[in-house]
Formats: sequence, structure tokens, C-alpha cells
Amino acid sequence: MRLDKYLKVSRLIKRRTVANEACDAGRVLVNGKEAKASLAVKPGDTIEIQFGGKAVRVEVLSVQETVKKEAAAEMYRYL
Repeated sequence: MRLDKYLKVSRLIKRRTVANEACDAGRVLVNGKEAKASLAVKPGDTIEIQFGGKAVRVEVLSVQETVKKEAAAEMYRYL
């Protein structure tokens, strides 16, 4: 699954266009490297997102095309 779509489906970022812009600006790191929106995400990857002054690090646990709002938090684990 594409990184921008994963961020939207998992609800780490609200909209896919915002996720795409964050990737283009270099604010999203996957496994310690800057990532483009088209990068394929797989379970076990570490994603770090810079939100202003703070950073959020998560580990990808599962990749699903669609998921209900309540189950979205089960797609990742905070580090």
C-alpha cells in the first residue's frame, strides 16, 4: 500500500492530500529515511511524522485497504 494512503486509512493524518504534502515536504520518515508518498508500506516498517515541534513514531502492524474508525488504531503501535 502507498504511504500516503496508509497514513489516511490508519487515520494518522486526516486527508490523503495532506499526507501527500507532508511527504513532499520531507516531514515523513520511513525506517529513518525521507519517504515519498508512493513508497510501499509493509508490516514492521517504522514511520516517523513531524507535526510542527513534535514527532510521532509508529510501527506498522498491519496493512488493510479499508478499515472501520474503531479498528484503525490497531494498524499501528506507538513507539
